[in-house]
Amino acid sequence: MLATETLLPDDVGIARACEVLAGGGLVAFPTETVYGLGADARDDMAVARIFDAKGRPRFNPLIVHVASPERAKHYVEWSDMADRMARAFWPGPLTLVLPLRDGHGLSPLVTAGLPTLAIRVPTHPLASELLNRYDGPLAAPSANPSGRISPTSAGHVLDGLKGRIEAVLDGGPCEVGVESTILGLAGEPTLLRPGGIPAEEIEAVLNAPLRLQADTDALTAPGQMSSHYAPGAPVRLNATSRENGELLLGFGHMDCDLNLSERGNLTEAAANLFRALHDLDAQNAPAIAVAPIPDIGLGRAINDRLRRAAAPRT
Repeated sequence: MLATETLLPDDVGIARACEVLAGGGLVAFPTETVYGLGADARDDMAVARIFDAKGRPRFNPLIVHVASPERAKHYVEWSDMADRMARAFWPGPLTLVLPLRDGHGLSPLVTAGLPTLAIRVPTHPLASELLNRYDGPLAAPSANPSGRISPTSAGHVLDGLKGRIEAVLDGGPCEVGVESTILGLAGEPTLLRPGGIPAEEIEAVLNAPLRLQADTDALTAPGQMSSHYAPGAPVRLNATSRENGELLLGFGHMDCDLNLSERGNLTEAAANLFRALHDLDAQNAPAIAVAPIPDIGLGRAINDRLRRAAAPRT
């Protein structure tokens, strides 16, 4: 078992994180969405350790984080459409899936053998500083055991991965609270996963509707497994009241055990989602019920995560 260090968000902490990464180690770090489990995306052994630490299936690709769009162009075939999206949403919670560039130098484990790469530029200042100081691409899925609730604090990371990774860089709670939106640009623009950028905002830039990936389409990006983001207890959706033994996660003004947003604000609800699931799961309830969430804007991302959390466990 490893002695997992908690690093402060200062020059010493960032320098230590860079040292660990350069040595092939794993460092969890905050982004605006959730905490990511970082490893040098060019290092086969380091990337393999991400899969081992998380218990993640190796057919499930990873997102690579870089410091700028210019760095992204080292690894993918850039396009006019990618440029439009990057100008509108980077840095920020949008991941683009683009064809790999020849001579990219990344570990094939990152893409799970696919000819495309999921890549983004995070806006969190600590993530940005780490990426600039390390000066290399970091593969970084969410820093939690595979299939479980994503972490929005350093404490959540330690709850799931302490002893399995070298360090966590503590940058406080994450602002957005759900993972990035994933947009496929290897062909027709396709929403591969709803997330921190509402689909409506992307469609406004495109001036066209997005294609939605069909349930029968092959796995082409992270976060598409049917059972994912799950607490230990089973989850029941669209609940208006508790059943026997359940804890109720509410939305809007209602009687519940914990509320995502008493004001019915979807941005607040997204930021609170994973923290609330962690808190309810810690109470060891037999089951968790969740109130209906409007399926618009960020509500689509919230409902996507909740449906996967409630899916039969694989």
